[in-house]
Amino acid sequence: MNHVLDELEWRGLIAQTTDLDALRSALSAGPVPLYCGFDPTAPSLHIGNLVQILTVRRLQDAGHVPFALVGGATGLIGDPKMAGERTLNSPDLVAGWVERIRRQIEPLLRFDGPNAATMVNNLDWTAPLSAIDFLRDVGKHYRLGTMLAKDTVARRLNSEQGISFTEFSYQILQGMDFLELFRRHGITLQTGGSDQWGNLLSGVELIRKAEGVAAHALTTPLITKADGTKFGKTETGTVWLDAEMTSPYAFFQFWLNADDADVVGYLKVFTFLSRDEIDALAAAVASAPAAREAQRTLAYEVTSLVHGSAAADQVVAASQALFGRGSLADLSLDVLAAAVAELPSAPGKAGDQIADLLAATGVVASKGAARRAIAEGGASVNNARVATEDAVLADADLLHGRFAVLRRGKRTLAVVDAQA
Repeated sequence: MNHVLDELEWRGLIAQTTDLDALRSALSAGPVPLYCGFDPTAPSLHIGNLVQILTVRRLQDAGHVPFALVGGATGLIGDPKMAGERTLNSPDLVAGWVERIRRQIEPLLRFDGPNAATMVNNLDWTAPLSAIDFLRDVGKHYRLGTMLAKDTVARRLNSEQGISFTEFSYQILQGMDFLELFRRHGITLQTGGSDQWGNLLSGVELIRKAEGVAAHALTTPLITKADGTKFGKTETGTVWLDAEMTSPYAFFQFWLNADDADVVGYLKVFTFLSRDEIDALAAAVASAPAAREAQRTLAYEVTSLVHGSAAADQVVAASQALFGRGSLADLSLDVLAAAVAELPSAPGKAGDQIADLLAATGVVASKGAARRAIAEGGASVNNARVATEDAVLADADLLHGRFAVLRRGKRTLAVVDAQA
């Protein structure tokens, strides 16, 4: 059986480690307690965070003991950004975000069994700590030269915005988390994204100085796209894990639209498919790219992981129904609304001429073109062919009393929205 580090390397999930050979020996010797932290600086995690959660899950599946830290304390400050100071959010708002993020992580790790995951909040040990104790017990182990050399800090110091003492102190707080988790739970490995390398080393060094113990850090590469554009962004913004912020339908479509040059890498990082399964999909990309089998598999697998297989099945049904391979009437309002959200639209109501609506939505260029499309049998409402040029929209055509999906030919779609 492959060592878990070999598996992570094959999946492209190792960027930096403190000592790869020492880490390999530790992971081979028995279950290693490890943790990864997630700051509530927004109401939801995004698909970049998903890399970390699934990496932790792979380590758990290999027999190690994961802790997921949601930063109720560090989230009140925020990791320094390259661009400038963060807006500080209220404690009540951050506490609400902590709970939302906890609920997003919980389905992705196993919280029962011999190596069950544990959820922790760094506010539990940070809030009771006095400023004097923090400076005496933790601050004394840090040297300004090392802290100032950190890439983000150095850039901010040389910028017009500078950096506040608040954000400058973030690396100490994250280092203190590692020390506290070592003392409480024997945790000796922290994982994170490669942009967190300096913060991870902060904890490794603090444990060495305070406890005389060698701890480990492992980072994953930042995910990039082959064309150079930013991963995890669409025209409408960030791809979130929260279904209210990015619908399961839009989430599915993001993965379905993966470029052929990216899809195999995404399958390795974001799914638990085996090497043989991924190799077969890679061969399908090379031999029959138009079929997009790899993209469809990727979209279904990741949507099932994050939103559940029932939601993924609904999205597949909606996608098929839009193009005439299923019943639009069977879709729930939420799924239908998400499915038509990106389509051209126009207001309409029962009694409006369908030819007029085809033109208004842009399915055809003009009312004359609409009548010709109808006469040729190439226009439909909710997948039912429009029979006559003077046909009107019926009450029954407004699904959930609101939407009617217009189509010309096989792939030109738009939606009439009675509530627009």
